[in-house]
Amino acid sequence: MGSRMSAGKNGAVVLPPPVIPAAVMATRIRPEMIPLNNLFSYFFSGASPTEEERREYLDEPIAALPPKVAALLPPTGLLFVPFLERSRGRKNGADQVSAVRPAHAVSATRASFDDGQVLLFAFEDRDVGEYHYRFFQAMAAVTAERMPKEVEGEYLSLIRNELRNNIHGEVDEVSWEMKIALLERQSRFHGSNKSLRDYAGHSFIDTMTLYLHGICCDLDVETGPRQLASRHLRKRLELLEREFPPPAGYAVFPEDLKN
Repeated sequence: MGSRMSAGKNGAVVLPPPVIPAAVMATRIRPEMIPLNNLFSYFFSGASPTEEERREYLDEPIAALPPKVAALLPPTGLLFVPFLERSRGRKNGADQVSAVRPAHAVSATRASFDDGQVLLFAFEDRDVGEYHYRFFQAMAAVTAERMPKEVEGEYLSLIRNELRNNIHGEVDEVSWEMKIALLERQSRFHGSNKSLRDYAGHSFIDTMTLYLHGICCDLDVETGPRQLASRHLRKRLELLEREFPPPAGYAVFPEDLKN
C-alpha cells in the first residue's frame, strides 16, 4: 500500500515514533474515534485510506454481521495502525504499535475497557482478505464469551457427538491441535471437563469465524489432512445459522441465494 505516515483527514494522524503499547494507543485514540453507528467507531492512525478501503475495511464486514451477534458486542472501536509487534521478553508481554515493520509482527490485537473494546489492526502491507479474517475472528471471540448458555450447550453437544463418532478434522489449526491433545488424553466424552470445554470453545471460535467470513465474502474452504469433512462442517454452520441468522439480503449456503 506504500507509505502512509503522513497526516490526513478522515481519522488519520501521524503515529508517535517508534513504538507505543497497544493499550496506551487505544486509550489515547478512543476519544477521537469517528462513529459509524451506535456500536462501531473507527480511526486510521498514520494512514489516509481511500474510499474503497473504507468500504472494504468498514462498511462491508460490519454490514454482514448477524443482528444477534451485533447484539452481543460491546461498543467497539476499530483502530488501524501501521504495524503491530508481539513483544517478547517483557513482563506483561503486551503488544505494541510500531511505525516501522517489526521483527515479530502480528495482524491484530485487542484492548478491553470497562465500557467497550478497541480492536487494533495492522494496516500497512496487509491484504484485505486477511483483515476480514481477523475482524471476524475477533467478533467470534466476543460471541463465544457472551453467547447464551443454551447455544453453548447445543454446540458442546454437537462436539461431543463428533468425538464419540471419531469424526476427523477441524476448521483451523488451534482447535485441531487441541482436539488431537484431547483425544490422546481421554476416550469417553459424556461429561464436561475443562479440557473438553476449552477445546469446544476454540472450535466454536474457529467455526464462527468461518461462518461470519462466509456471510461477508465468497470463500473456498481450505482442504487438507486436518480439514473437517464438509457434511460435518455443514452441521455446525447450520446450527450457527439457526442461532445467529444472517442479516437480510445475505446468505450462508449457495442454495439460500436463490430464495
